[in-house]
Amino acid sequence: MTSSTTGEYDVIVLGAGPTGENVADRTVAAGLSTVIVEAELVGGECSYWACMPSKALLRPAAALDDARTVGGAREAVGDGRLDAAAVLARRDSFASHWKDDGQVQWLRDTGIELVRGHGRLAGVRTVTVEAEDGTERVLTARHAVAVCTGSRPVLPATVPGLAEAHPWTNREATGSPTVPGRLAVVGGGVVGVEMATAWRALGSEVVLLVRGDTLLPRMEPFAGELVAEGLWEAGVDLRFGTEVTALERADATGPAVLTLSGGEQLTVDEVLYATGRAPRTADIGLEQVGLRPGSWLDVDDSCTVLGVDGEWLYAAGDVNHRALLTHQGKYQARITGGAIAARAEGRALDTSRWGAHSASADLAGAPQVVFTRPEVAAVGLTLAEAERLDLRVKAVDHEIGNVAGASLYADDYRGRARVVFDLDRQVIIGACLVGPAVAELLHSATVAVVGEVPVDRLWHAVPAYPTISEVWLRLLEGCRG
Repeated sequence: MTSSTTGEYDVIVLGAGPTGENVADRTVAAGLSTVIVEAELVGGECSYWACMPSKALLRPAAALDDARTVGGAREAVGDGRLDAAAVLARRDSFASHWKDDGQVQWLRDTGIELVRGHGRLAGVRTVTVEAEDGTERVLTARHAVAVCTGSRPVLPATVPGLAEAHPWTNREATGSPTVPGRLAVVGGGVVGVEMATAWRALGSEVVLLVRGDTLLPRMEPFAGELVAEGLWEAGVDLRFGTEVTALERADATGPAVLTLSGGEQLTVDEVLYATGRAPRTADIGLEQVGLRPGSWLDVDDSCTVLGVDGEWLYAAGDVNHRALLTHQGKYQARITGGAIAARAEGRALDTSRWGAHSASADLAGAPQVVFTRPEVAAVGLTLAEAERLDLRVKAVDHEIGNVAGASLYADDYRGRARVVFDLDRQVIIGACLVGPAVAELLHSATVAVVGEVPVDRLWHAVPAYPTISEVWLRLLEGCRG
């Protein structure tokens, strides 16, 4: 038996991950009463099962590798290994020990009301929330509902025995309390290569199984090649052109046996599937507003959902499939919050390119870092993407290790940089950097791409000597030459 209570707000947000929190923050700042609905931990996937714990696992190995690449420091650390227990403990602290008290307090301090439970759309500007005890609450919004429910890992349905073998997804891979002796990672995308890097550094024997012939296929080809070299050097057994055709695990705590496409069998202690994401929209009431359950939500540049009359339903973050990155979700949230506030005040939206209510950067300048060894940092279009758009472009490449700052950063620094230069507009429309510490170069590339700064003006942005950023001089020379 259930009981029901009601509540009315200006704005209802479904999902209290980074995107939902930022939508709510923006609408409250605009003077709109806002409630956020969450069935799991406030803070979402990024805080507990993705960005924060994964980077906490990766950073100690990067620090140790950095020391080993510098004469003097190399001799100090010698052949020392990571203290796995200390790394996992530090990871636990960055995941707040999987407790959301701090983030709940932030909601309270910000003036955002929290309703715990599973939220579903029940009609125009109406949401029902089912709590764990079965009680139901009906919420109505005067102005808007924002869907920020994120995405979930996808497991292939065609592998016999997969479900019964209880494979890892990103959640188990970032939260495991112990280091598996033998780990198979299936998938050559970001999660696959990062987790192969992390667990190998912590002592696991890792085999990385990739169906295609390259890693990181959505980036410049040299990025995947250099990351593959780094994984091989770290001792990862990297196999291309390999699929898992069956998976068997007799005991939930025992070893798993993978049958590979060539007929070989591989026995491991854990299997991580990192083969894609799907939207968390299967059970949020989309059918009540004429949309298909389980689908990605199509939106315009203001993150207003298409196909729903009245401009009251929004979708920000992974769920709209524009850019599955935490920072882009937060960016979309700022756009969404601004759009909701403008409409609530009766103001017209500015949805022009780079307008206040247009998430233009999703399509032109979404930055991404892959925290492998070496790191990969990219923004904007790849050369292949630009050519598919029939743009008149050229690629300018440079070995990062050839600049003084890089040679000081690490002995035998290896890395590569590329910018994609639009010959007609004389601006940089894409950049990819691979090498130690390139993550900290990415924002300068992002400013150049998003700001559409002419190369002749960029020429006057002088990098400090001696820093790795000197690579920009060489790249700009190639653009101007």
